[in-house]
Amino acid sequence: MLQPKLKNRKLNRLKDYDYSQEGYYFVSICTKEKEAYFGRMENEKMILNEYGEIVKRQWLWLENQYGYVCLDEFIVMPNHFHGILVIDNNFDNKCRDRSRPVPTVKIKSLSELIGVFKTTSSKSIHQNGLVQFKWQRSFYDHIIRNDKSLNNIRKYIIDNPLKWDLDENNLQNME
Repeated sequence: MLQPKLKNRKLNRLKDYDYSQEGYYFVSICTKEKEAYFGRMENEKMILNEYGEIVKRQWLWLENQYGYVCLDEFIVMPNHFHGILVIDNNFDNKCRDRSRPVPTVKIKSLSELIGVFKTTSSKSIHQNGLVQFKWQRSFYDHIIRNDKSLNNIRKYIIDNPLKWDLDENNLQNME
């Protein structure tokens, strides 16, 4: 019996890497078909609509929900999202309210955290009337290994709205 041919897909995660270990992670997540759901660009600034605000709120929620998560720079764009998520297994990060007791918990992996983010933001967007909304399957990640890389990625995120006209995720650039 012939096996169906599968597309050769790039593996999204680094083989044998423990994505629940502490570290800085850069993620990019696109909407399905790169459809612009989250707002518009105006004078090189991102203007979030109600769905973009939901995405922003759910990203910030991760830090409140999981004591080992600290969020760094992020941006919601018309059809995608970029963010830096820090996993601190020692629960000793600048984002944690030190007056709260540290529970004994299983640290979720980056994929699990992004899954929670995508699920909760999708559910809230659907409840607010945009029932056709979907995230693209999977996400892009990069393990940030040094300060130079961290600073370059922060700059990339901050400058993303300035470069929207050239962005590969901007559907107008694909026509």
